[in-house]
Amino acid sequence: MNTFTVDDIKQAEPARTMPEATAAEDLAARRRRMALLAETIAGSDTRPAWSPIVLAGLVRLVEFLLICGTGVAVHTLYVSPVWGFEPHYYIAIPTLACFAIVVFQAFNINTVAAFRAPISQGLRLAGGWALVFLTAIAAAFLLKLEGMFSRVWLVSWFTIGLALLLAWRFAVAIGVRWLTRRGQLDRRTVVVGGGEAGDQLLRALSHQKDTGLRIYGVFDDRADDRAPDVIAGYPKLGSVDDLPEFARHARIDLVVFALPVTAEQRLLELLRKLWVLPIDIRLAAHASKLRLRPRSYSWIGSVPVLDVFDRPIADWDIVVKNLFDRVIGAICLIVLSPVLLATAIVVKLDSPGPILFRQKRYGFNNELIEIYKFRSMYVDQLDYNVVKQVTRDDPRVTKVGRFIRRTSLDELPQLFNVVFKGNLSLVGPRPHAINAKAAEHEYEKIVDGYFARHRMQPGITGWAQVNGWRGETDTPEKIQQRVDFDLFYIENWSILFDLYILAVTPFALVKAENAY
Repeated sequence: MNTFTVDDIKQAEPARTMPEATAAEDLAARRRRMALLAETIAGSDTRPAWSPIVLAGLVRLVEFLLICGTGVAVHTLYVSPVWGFEPHYYIAIPTLACFAIVVFQAFNINTVAAFRAPISQGLRLAGGWALVFLTAIAAAFLLKLEGMFSRVWLVSWFTIGLALLLAWRFAVAIGVRWLTRRGQLDRRTVVVGGGEAGDQLLRALSHQKDTGLRIYGVFDDRADDRAPDVIAGYPKLGSVDDLPEFARHARIDLVVFALPVTAEQRLLELLRKLWVLPIDIRLAAHASKLRLRPRSYSWIGSVPVLDVFDRPIADWDIVVKNLFDRVIGAICLIVLSPVLLATAIVVKLDSPGPILFRQKRYGFNNELIEIYKFRSMYVDQLDYNVVKQVTRDDPRVTKVGRFIRRTSLDELPQLFNVVFKGNLSLVGPRPHAINAKAAEHEYEKIVDGYFARHRMQPGITGWAQVNGWRGETDTPEKIQQRVDFDLFYIENWSILFDLYILAVTPFALVKAENAY
């Protein structure tokens, strides 16, 4: 299969022939209809879903700690009072704990399906736990180490450890069932493409067990008999043009294309409409005559699919970035608290009015968030809707406002967004105001794929800003460059990249020329 790039998708854009006013009205009506449909179908299922990978990782971590804690506790209560501190026990305990985690993984008991069945899978866990100790005993015998460890300690560790592990698995089962009822272990899914291919795919997915999919329906551009209103029991929800708005409101996680691999041009045209979304996109390959090696596929149950696009950040990456933001953000708040206090005082003394300025902006997945900034304009000149961008020597800006905007001190209150609200990151594409314009045109009408920058949570600073693309966007070229840098960051994100951007941000602020 060909590998599609962003440039390939952009080149697949069809010519626009509809008058702009009519197209805008049609788009607004379609968005309202899809938002209402998404709210009706998804209901309360728009809570963030748990990643099965993260869930399994947390279970493994707790089990490792339980095993180590049990071994240490038995040693402390029984071995230490008689023989004192024995360092070789503290080598054996984490070694056996690591081995146990590997064995449990090999026994395939760290899946969501296994977590839901604590009794049957508990027997497998007990078998794995017994195998760990039998292996340890055999190794100690072969290495002539059996005299180094207390038999009472070994039996007690095995018995108490097994009891705690089984109790933990029952607790996990209760938690997993609770998350399942809330829909937080489901991958909210739609299929693109009806007709025979869509019917075959939906029937194949319906026969799978424990895939974690919640299929809402089908989207298809065709309005004839090839795409009926109901396909394999699932409704046709709209055309592919309707899907982005539906996906945002229903918090879709996965889109599966039921199209032949050979339909490259149509795939490109459809992908162009969807690549701006923070979702996984897969191409069903179960009905394809093209047969690749098994490792070329990923799988939904036993249904083979080809990976087309992955969301830019998922699973443990989300956890790591979240922890990074909260921890480093909290440290920044503490370290910069004198600067925050001093800035608040001078803003209050400089002109009457509130210290903070609040404004609605686009956040992750086009959701509206409220950000905080130090007020830099006179109260009667505040521009909440960005009707006019701030320009050089703008009379609306206060004396203190010019300084804090130039040095970006006005952005510091957004640390509260990062640490307490969690709707901003330290590093990411800068959140733009809702009605922001360049050359009297809204950003999304100038830059193709503009909303793709919302596939990741916005940040206080970003790759575009440290490369000089901050401040006024009075020309289409400026916003295009900013978006290009944002997209590069999204496609190449890593914690080291974030650290680099944070490190160079102060130097970028010193030489900035476009912030007024």
